[in-house]
Amino acid sequence: MVFKRVVVTGIGAITPLGNSIKAFSQNLFQGISGSNAITKFDTTLFRTKFACEVKGYFPENYFDKKELKKLDTFGQYAFISADEAIKDAQILDFADLNMKRVGVLFTSGFGGVETFQDELLQYYQNGKNPRYFSPFFVPRTLLDIVGGGISIKYGFKGMNFSVVAACASSTNALIDAMNYIRLGKADILIVGGSEASITEVAIGAFGAMKALSERNDEPQTASRPFDLHRDGFVMGEGSGCMVIESLEHAQKRNAKIYAELAGGAMNADAYHITAPDPSGESVANVMIEALEDACLPKDAIDYINVHGTSTPLGDLAEINAIQKVFDEQAYQLNISATKSMTGHLMGAAGIVEAIASVLAIHENKIPPTINHFTHDDAFDNRLNFTFHHAQQKKVNAVLSNNFGFGGHNASIVFKRFVN
Repeated sequence: MVFKRVVVTGIGAITPLGNSIKAFSQNLFQGISGSNAITKFDTTLFRTKFACEVKGYFPENYFDKKELKKLDTFGQYAFISADEAIKDAQILDFADLNMKRVGVLFTSGFGGVETFQDELLQYYQNGKNPRYFSPFFVPRTLLDIVGGGISIKYGFKGMNFSVVAACASSTNALIDAMNYIRLGKADILIVGGSEASITEVAIGAFGAMKALSERNDEPQTASRPFDLHRDGFVMGEGSGCMVIESLEHAQKRNAKIYAELAGGAMNADAYHITAPDPSGESVANVMIEALEDACLPKDAIDYINVHGTSTPLGDLAEINAIQKVFDEQAYQLNISATKSMTGHLMGAAGIVEAIASVLAIHENKIPPTINHFTHDDAFDNRLNFTFHHAQQKKVNAVLSNNFGFGGHNASIVFKRFVN
């Protein structure tokens, strides 16, 4: 069977680095930190008092009051990024668009955690009276409701579902979507991830796990992947979306093509519910399998957008795995952790970092790893972590990694489109 080629024809994002692709791209390559003191709630009693919030966001600028009643913040972000990506791809301008072959795969790690938290507070504060539950409680919290809502808004009648794999969720969604298009099951898929988990519940829970950075006096530099003094990740929020389609379909409608989605792979550590396997065995394997799926040799890769959360164990395990896979070639690569700027967008991390990877190809520029101050001798200093500043470079192929609690690993490959 001959698989169809898959290309990226539209992108959209609302992130801590900007509320559009243009703003995101500009701040990404300028190395801007998205981390500041939390404004969404009183952090007095919390161990961590900062996060990477979406800034300058006014929901009434995007939605009317009736729509806002139905949408948790994660849903709002999802609709905004999807709308930008769909407009960017100009798919609705194509007269011969077959809506039965256009689908949506949208995901989240937490879903409507803000709504869940607020509804339970209402219930308990009002004497456990069930009359205080909103009729929109269920649809606002469900992970899959966003994909359903996008399909309803635009009339997309193809496949529609969500993939959940913690912080690897939206990378898994991209791989699933790619494979469905390869097999000819869809012409176009709208793929995204959204998260709005800067809430008392999420910040408190991750704080209890001691997973978050507690660098409260220096929030803008708290996310420091590969630094000797990294002390945990910084929570981020927002959404990213990609329109991907078969090359045949994209060419038929004369679409602009950002890059080719060439391959991907998924596996599991089978080691620990939250900690990464320090051997990096499965992480190495997932990168090898992604390269094989993309039919690319390891020396074709110019840049790796690493998971790089700024945790002591995770950063080291991933870099060790990269060196196992690439050996001497590792010294020719650029590596960067864009979470140093965006924070960790959880279920949306994969898609936002996939967009950063596509922009690297499109702009021939490597986004930096910011906030590096002290070398950790555990890392080989011959590796190019793209510290501090973006680097201009011809980028033909990028590998992007994402991992999640539960031992989920996913790796995806983008390459420059050549007809």
